[in-house]
Amino acid sequence: MNIDSIQNGIVLDHISAGMCMEIYRLLRLDQLSCSVAIIKNAKSKRMGRKDIIKIDEDIDVDLNILGYIDPNITVNIIRDGKLVCKHKLDLPHELNGVIMCRNPRCITSTENSAEHCFYLADAAHKIYRCRYCDTAYGK
Repeated sequence: MNIDSIQNGIVLDHISAGMCMEIYRLLRLDQLSCSVAIIKNAKSKRMGRKDIIKIDEDIDVDLNILGYIDPNITVNIIRDGKLVCKHKLDLPHELNGVIMCRNPRCITSTENSAEHCFYLADAAHKIYRCRYCDTAYGK
């Protein structure tokens, strides 16, 4: 299968197989007016199988969301058909508005205006805790 290269935009590479639709939803890529190519289950020497997303426009991408979903994702910035920048991701130390607290007594459950805020409590196990009630949220 051939997918054309992009001239200006972003390529999200090394996405764990099956995770591209979650990224598509969280980054709200459906609201873009440019072309977005999703490649699922592409062969990879390093990963076996991987997903790739190509965005044919230079947009601001929330690296915290990508790092939370999969810190192994590579963000490639393309300009004039050439790779100009490559970002490696880490687990974000803080997540705002990405995941929701499961505690029904948390202020975020009772107050609609309270933003869901989490901090990284255990990087080895990918455990985040709610900033308000300290409820654990793990992947």
